[in-house]
Amino acid sequence: MIDLQLIRTDPELVRQSQRTRGEDPDIVDAVLAADEVRRATGRRFDELRRRQKELSKQVAAARDEGRAPLLVRAAELASDVKAAEADQRAADQEARRLLNRLSNVVSRDAPPGGEEDFVVLEQHGTPRDFTAEGFAPRDHMTLGRLLGAIDVERAAKVSGSRFHYLTGVGALLELALVTMAVERACAAGFTPMITPTLVRPAAMAGTGFLGQAADDVFRLEQDDFYLVGTSEVPLAAYHMQEVLDEERLPLRYAGFSSCFRREAGAYGRDTQGIFRVHQFDKVEMFSFALPEQAETEHRRLVEWQKEFLDALELPYRVIDVAAGDLGASAARKFDIEAWIPSQGRYRELTSASNCTEFQARRLGVRVRGTSANGPAATLNGTLCAVPRTIVALLENHQQADGAVVVPRALRRYLTERSVLKPTAGS
Repeated sequence: MIDLQLIRTDPELVRQSQRTRGEDPDIVDAVLAADEVRRATGRRFDELRRRQKELSKQVAAARDEGRAPLLVRAAELASDVKAAEADQRAADQEARRLLNRLSNVVSRDAPPGGEEDFVVLEQHGTPRDFTAEGFAPRDHMTLGRLLGAIDVERAAKVSGSRFHYLTGVGALLELALVTMAVERACAAGFTPMITPTLVRPAAMAGTGFLGQAADDVFRLEQDDFYLVGTSEVPLAAYHMQEVLDEERLPLRYAGFSSCFRREAGAYGRDTQGIFRVHQFDKVEMFSFALPEQAETEHRRLVEWQKEFLDALELPYRVIDVAAGDLGASAARKFDIEAWIPSQGRYRELTSASNCTEFQARRLGVRVRGTSANGPAATLNGTLCAVPRTIVALLENHQQADGAVVVPRALRRYLTERSVLKPTAGS
């Protein structure tokens, strides 16, 4: 939620942010109009309550012969107060409804444009020249079958398309990646968390996932729960309606959870394999920070992501996501894209978003201290989205015979295996 005071004092800034996102700027004027109605109904309610209190004193002091007309007036005023209170409540709900439709104000540093208008900030590593090595790279599904690591055919039989089993060494690879990610997060000062995957509507709405992303969310209607698409949701809501002491910030959590996404609008894209699926596991970094700490904390998240991918010896690039491609909660977002040899291009592996005070204001997470009294800033960054990381690992470290070299940093989490070899009969 955007600060209402900002909309009152600088509505054009918010209108321009909406335009930059490709969203409706007229909502800003609707919010301002609704805010004026809310304030007017509030003033009327306050005035009627003042009169009611004065009349109550007159009734208490009146003699018997003068009490009757005052009681009649008191009854009429009580009815007016009740109606004014209802008007105030309705006006407040309407103003809040419209305010919740506004996305976060885009950072002035975010590139303009849409999905293809990102800016490459840095590039690390060099993609392998498989032609020079004398063989064509296999895709991750071919490698997964050779290793006995991935089974999508039986998953389709059990659950449908965009599901998968990780089997044998594939399952061990997930556990190794998760353990490595959590261990690194702990070393960086994050508190490890295993989070709920079912959340109430307030948590999902508070983090901004029931707006533009609502179609991508699974809902259990009978129980009024949502399945999370990222542990960002339960981590952001962990301190819902709480006041955090300034000296404790930044507070950092590393959440592990299964994640569920409809992948609405993705049909026809990445239909083969495990790159884009309905269910996957992920380790997510999340920070509560002072607003003035947010930009620095954002860069720190990206550095931790880079260190993890460097340890996995993957070629990647960091991009500054364009404003029109940002989620509703993010003021700015950096993605890290790994090179995928079978596709001959970089694909998103992790992201890191600065949500400023947008989520905390919705969730009621406030800071108290000598230099800060107001909403906290929230930031999130994926450390390891397991299936996509497996895709990148298998394809970038494959050998001509279908074996896959295990990066040195990962070996101790895989019982010191240095190579994953094709299974007999594959």
